[in-house]
Amino acid sequence: MSKKAAVTGTWHDKNQQVDFVLPLIMFEEDESKIVYCPALDLSGYGKNENDATDSFKIVLDEYLIYTTRKQSLVADLKALGWRTVKKGKELVPPDMALLLNQNQNFSRIFNSHDFRKTTTSISLPIYS
Repeated sequence: MSKKAAVTGTWHDKNQQVDFVLPLIMFEEDESKIVYCPALDLSGYGKNENDATDSFKIVLDEYLIYTTRKQSLVADLKALGWRTVKKGKELVPPDMALLLNQNQNFSRIFNSHDFRKTTTSISLPIYS
C-alpha cells in the first residue's frame, strides 16, 4: 500500500477529540455507485457519486451518534482493529495493509473492482 492510503489524525486536547482523514474507496457494483470506508467498514450508495457520498455521510453520522449514545464507540472501533494510545484516550485507526488482509469485503473490492481513492475528514471523541 502506498503512503497515500494511510490514515492520518490530529490530536485536539482542548475539545477532547481527534480529527482523522480517512481513505474512502469509490467504485461501482450492480449499477450503483458505492463509497466505502475500510477503516470503519461503512458504506453509502446511490445512482451517482454525489448520491453515494451523501448516503455515506448519513451512514457515518448515524454510526457516530448511535455508538456514542450507546457508549460503544471505542469497543466497536477496537473490534474493527483500532487501538487506543495516550492512556487510552486517543484512538488510532488500523493500517490499511492490515485492513486489506483482515477485511474480506475490502479485499474483494480492492482485488475485483476498478476504484478511485479519496478521503474524508471526521472527528471522534476521545471519550465515549
